[in-house]
Parts: sequence; C-alpha cells; structure tokens
Amino acid sequence: MAAQQVIEQIVTGFGYDLVEIERSAGGLLRVTIDFPWVAGTAKADEKLINVEDCEKVTRQLQFALEVDGADYKRLEVSSPGIDRPLRHAKDFERFLGEEIDIALKAPIGLAAAGQVNATRKKFRGTLERAEHNEASAKEADAAVWQIVWSEAPVAKPGARISKKRPPAPVQALGFRLEELRDARLAPIVNFKGRTNLTDQSGGTSEDESENIGE
Repeated sequence: MAAQQVIEQIVTGFGYDLVEIERSAGGLLRVTIDFPWVAGTAKADEKLINVEDCEKVTRQLQFALEVDGADYKRLEVSSPGIDRPLRHAKDFERFLGEEIDIALKAPIGLAAAGQVNATRKKFRGTLERAEHNEASAKEADAAVWQIVWSEAPVAKPGARISKKRPPAPVQALGFRLEELRDARLAPIVNFKGRTNLTDQSGGTSEDESENIGE
C-alpha cells in the first residue's frame, strides 16, 4: 500500500482530517492534521489540534509505515500553520472572508481585461463567493469563488497619505477549484491575531528514526 494511503487511513481513522503530506530534503516526512470542520461552527468554538493529538497519530504512523516499508528518515505530525493549504470546497467555505493566496494553473489571459498583466498566475485577496446573474449562474463553467483586492501602492513608513488621493479600484477574480494549482491562507501575522484560529494551535510531534525500508 502506498504511504499516502497508509497515512490517510491512520489519520482519518482517529477522526482527524488529513490536511497535507509533504516530503522535504533529508528524508523528512511532514503530515499536517486538523479536526473536521462542521459548517456553522463559530470560529471561537473550533477545536484545535494539540501536542497530544499529534503524538497519538505519530505513534500509530511509526508502526504502520514501518510495516509498509515506507522510505523516510524523520516523521513530523503537526497542526496547520498560518499558510494552511486550501484543498477542498469545504476549506473555502470555512475560510470565507479570509485573505488567501492562489496560484492558477494557467495565466489569466483575456480575463485580465487590461486590468492586470495577462501572464499573471498568482493573486492575493479576500475570499468571497462569486456573484452571478441568473443567466451566468446556469453555465457549467461559472466561477464558484472569487477573491477581491485593491492594489493600492504601499505607503512608505512615516509617509502621510493625502485624503484627496482617489482610492485604488477594487478588483475581483472568479475561479473554480479545478483552475487552481495551489491555494493557501495568506501568511499574514499581526498583533491582533488572524480572525480564524489555525495559527493559534501549537501541536507538533516529531520522530527521528532510521531510514525505514533500507
């Protein structure tokens, strides 16, 4: 059985969501887990992954991956960070209103309409549901989501911004999940804290072992 299948079975078997599997240089196998999101749950009531959760999954994965003969040197199980990946429709539902980074599989092309570079693939903006009129909503390729942003020039530290300066125009880009190469929460750190709680969880468990499978 492939290592990814083993990991997914173990993680979901404990009642967690498998957020991401990463392999890094040096034989590091990183597994990110979270509690399943229940629609309608207030952000303040969302359960957070802790060290005990990570340790429980780590112990079981060590055994299962050894039996499977998986090739890795070090295993790390952790909670999502501030740049949490968005993979599924439920992830986009959960983080509506948050600032996200997306990378398209193909350049924006004609959809740029002269507003941005037609070869551009990467965008950052606030995640919203796409708005449709009655006709476009029936189209099979109608966008489900959109990000909204304003590319106002960044003011230099200490610089005073004139109140007479017109605001930068707001732009929106609609997209479907299959058009994305990658999507993540924007890794923005501020002292007031992100409105979601993913960056407040502190669970991480590491296991250093010999290269299994050699």
